Order: sequence, then structure tokens, then C-alpha cells
Amino acid sequence: MPAAIRRRHIGLAALTLAVVLCLALGAWRVAYLRGLGEVERQVQDRLTINLRSVESEIERFRYLPGVVGEDSRILALLQLRGPEAIAAANAYLKSVRAMSGVDELYVLDPAGETLAASNWNEPGSFVGHNYAFRPYFADAMAFGSGRFYAVGVTTGKPGYFLSSRIDVGARSVGVVVAKVDMGPLALTWAAAGEMSAIADREGVVFLSGDPAWTYRPLQALDPGTLDRLEQQRRYDGVDLAAATPLAPEADVDAGSLMIGADERYLLGVRAVEPDGWQLLSALPLEPVEREARLIGGFAALVAVLALGAWLVFNQRRQIVRFKLDQNAVLERRVAERTQALAHEVEERRRAEAELRATQENLIHAAKLAALGRMSAAIVHEVSQPLSALDNTLAAADLHAQRNAPGEVRRILESGRNLLRRMQRTIKHLRTFSSRRDPGPPEQVQLSGVLDAAMDILTPQARDAGVLVTAVWEPGLPPVAGNAVRLEQVFINLILNAIEATAAAGNAAVRLIARSEGDDTVVVDIADSGAGIPDTVRERLFEPFFTTKKSGESLGLGLSISRTLLEEFGGALRFEAGAEGGTLARVTLPVYRAAATGEKLESA
Repeated sequence: MPAAIRRRHIGLAALTLAVVLCLALGAWRVAYLRGLGEVERQVQDRLTINLRSVESEIERFRYLPGVVGEDSRILALLQLRGPEAIAAANAYLKSVRAMSGVDELYVLDPAGETLAASNWNEPGSFVGHNYAFRPYFADAMAFGSGRFYAVGVTTGKPGYFLSSRIDVGARSVGVVVAKVDMGPLALTWAAAGEMSAIADREGVVFLSGDPAWTYRPLQALDPGTLDRLEQQRRYDGVDLAAATPLAPEADVDAGSLMIGADERYLLGVRAVEPDGWQLLSALPLEPVEREARLIGGFAALVAVLALGAWLVFNQRRQIVRFKLDQNAVLERRVAERTQALAHEVEERRRAEAELRATQENLIHAAKLAALGRMSAAIVHEVSQPLSALDNTLAAADLHAQRNAPGEVRRILESGRNLLRRMQRTIKHLRTFSSRRDPGPPEQVQLSGVLDAAMDILTPQARDAGVLVTAVWEPGLPPVAGNAVRLEQVFINLILNAIEATAAAGNAAVRLIARSEGDDTVVVDIADSGAGIPDTVRERLFEPFFTTKKSGESLGLGLSISRTLLEEFGGALRFEAGAEGGTLARVTLPVYRAAATGEKLESA
């Protein structure tokens, strides 16, 4: 073979190899960047979800120290410090811990000495220990409140400490501290297989779904930081100086790559304020790299085949046609996908509108079902005044014939009273059944709502032989909500109590409304029925679940009642009655003219 031809073949082979390598590397790069972008999006989505979880876990206990500090037993403890005051404060703190779900509650004097605690009679009690060295105590005494995450020096258990200063007049008398266990959050991450964690402002991971990350710094800590952490005893018993940094070469604030022992990860960071924490979430890059390698290899194979075809069948024309075809396919797919996305958005909007309409229809259906359950008693309530009115008019006619105007006026006044009684009943029923649009939350006098509900339910209770007694505090503050919908809730709950009491052969239903603190009104409805079985209690709020016979109930009352209350920032729960039967407890927020909308939105 001539040297010129050999050189041309060698040059062509080198060109072919260079083209194949360039195409493979380009495809690998494009696939890798695309996969990297998708992983980054997933990391950011996970950070957003986890940030909401962390904030809600903290904020649900934020108010607790301040509320506990307003109790008279805590104030008596800090001012008197006698044995009786200490015992009363210990019992109160233990009760609040059981009801709220907080890990621990304790009270410190101005010197940081623990006077009372919810674990006063348990191993590892805080009573008698001094925590003046803790930043949450110093911050509370200086600024009124404090927040601090640390390992407990007494129990050895980590927790998030929320503190609030207690003032009597112009004098600070102590600090109330609530310890919140954030361990369940880490267990949730671990169960979901998430590589998520929270680091403090110094970069020390204190909560993680991966135990291997816990109490390790992101980068090596300087001696000043180690000394400060040691003085605060934030991670008591943990040797942070010997801990291996998780990302020694990574720029954590920029969310750069973190090199693990065997894998590479994309690390995302989100700030958690006001503590200066860093919320971390990482996803492995190995699937992205594997897919990029596969696509690069596939691109190389395609390039080899295309170049072979060019050598045999005029490569230039085939490549041009191939590119044109690929561009057309890409444009068609983009157009199809855009159209599909537009259709999906429209379908979701239509589904949301239908869902809202269905919810309103179900609420209206529940009201009509309640009216159906009361229909016999309502008919009886109206028919009696009608019969009496007929007799009254007949008597008036006789007295008119006898020319006795005094008797006629007396009898006509009696007839008007009967008419007023029927009008009042019909007015309540018409208002209760007709309105479907609740409108914005408004100021509602709960006593008026309860009076209206009692007027409607009185016939039902009387025919069932059940005595319903209602008591509420004088000067009960107005609540935030809607009068008609709250009336629907109480009619449903009181009617359930009447039916349960009548079925058990008893004759008493008690309704008590009272204020609880400055922001809450509580209404208890206690019946003396047979109570709620444990198997039924778990399904009480399921839509269309009912224990009544078919046709007697839609099974929507309790589900809709709870939904209506939650729309106004309220709550509904059921408990076993102290003397048997069932206690339904309704909690409603007190109306605040300037902040009602914000409260309802956050609720």
C-alpha cells in the first residue's frame, strides 16, 4: 500500500477516534449536568419539606414556657418557696408535660437553681441542679426568652430548650424552661432513608437521620469554638476535637460536593432561623454518574455506527438528515409535553373547583341529615302550637259573639305567643338549613350560637326523655368563626349526645362553656351513654363511617364538624367521661380583630 494512502487511512482513523471520543464525552457531560440538576432540585425540595417540619416541631412548643409561667402555682413557688408551693408546682408541671407532649418542664430561680420540675420524682430529676451556665438561662434573664439545643448534663439526653423569664412587677423572679425532644424527627428521617441532618451555627451536626453523622463537625473546629462549646457544655461527654469532619474540603454554604468514604454526594444547605442552624440534605451522585456513563457509552456506539455508515454510504448526507430528524422529533416531543402539561394544569384546577363544591355540598347534606334526624320532634314542636292556636281562635270567636272584648284580647295575645313560638323555631331551622357560603371568619358570640342550637334541639331532647343542661361563664369572650357553621357543629354534637344518652336509658346531657387562658374558649358536651368502643374511636372522623343503622346517618357529621372547626383554628376531640359516657371537647380561638386572619392561616 502506498505511503500516501496509508497516511490518509491513519489520519481518517485518528479523526474517527477523535470524533467518537468527543461525542461520547459531550453526551456524558450533558447527561451528567442534567442529572446533577435533577438531583439538586430533589435536594432543594427535600430541604423545603424538612424545614417546615423542623419549624413546626419547634413552634408548637414555643408558647409553653410563657403560659406555664403565668400560672398561680408557679408564681407562688417563686415568691414563697414553701414545701406546699413546691409540691403544687411539681404536680402542675408533671400534668402539663403529660398533656402537651413536651419532654420536660422545670422552673429556675434568678440564680439558675432548679426549684421544681416535671421529673421531680424520677431518676435524673432536675431539682436542685444549677443551670446558670446554660445560654438559654442567660438569654431569658437578659432578653425575656431563650432558645438553645444541647445534650442534657443531668439526663445525658439531647433536647431543644425553650425558656421564658417570669416577672412580678418590675422584678424578675425566675425562668420557666421547656425541653423539647427532637429525636422523633431524626427517626422519621431514618425511617424514610433520608440523609438529612441539622447542624448548629458552629457547624456541629446534632440531629441526623444517619447516626454516623451525629456529633460530627462539617469542617474542623478551631480551638476557640471548641473552648466555647466546652464552657457551655452543649455536647456534654462528646469529644468534638477527635470527631472526623463530614465535609473537610467542601464549601458547605455553597452546597458543594461532599466526598464520602465510598460515594460522592450532592449536599444542600438551608438556614434555620433564628437559631442560626444549618439544615442539611444530601443525595448520592452515583446513579447520576452511572447514567451519564451509560449515555456516554451509547453515544460512542452511535458515533461509531454513524461514522461507519458515512464511510460506506456518504456520511455527510446521512448526518445532516439524522440531525434534522432528531431536531424534528425533539420539537414534537417538546410541543407534546407542553400540551400535556397545560392539560394537566387545567384538569387540576377543575378538580380543585369540583372538590370545593363537593365539600360545600357535603356540609349542606350533613345539615339536612341532622334536620332529618330531628324531623319528628320538630313536627311535634310545631303541631302542638297549631292545635292550640286553632282552639284559641275558636274561643276568641265565642267570646266575640258574647261581646267580651277583654277575654278576646287575652285569648288573641295567647294566640300571638303561640305564633311567636312557631316563628322562632322556623326561623332557626331556615337559617340553619339555607345558608351555604360561610363568608370570612367573623366575631361570634358563642352564647347566641348555643342558645340557637338548644332551641332547635329542645323538641328532640324532650321526646327522647333526655334533660339537656347548658351552663357557660358570664362574659364569655367572642370567638372567631361563622355563627351558622358553629351552630351546625354544636347541633350535630349535642344531637349525638342526646341519642347516645337515650339509647343507654339515661336522661342527662351536660354542656359547659368556659374560657381557657386569654386565647381559647372550650365547650364540653358530656353524655351518660354507653361510651365509644376503642375499635370505633380510631375511625370516628372517617367520612361515611357510622355506627347507626343504614339510612339513619350519612357518616359525615363528625368529619365535617372537625373540618369546620379547623377552618377557624379550632379543634375537636373525644374522651371517656369521668362518670361514664363520652365527653366531646370543642376548642375555639378567641376573636382578635387585628390578627384573626393570620391566626387562622397559621392554624
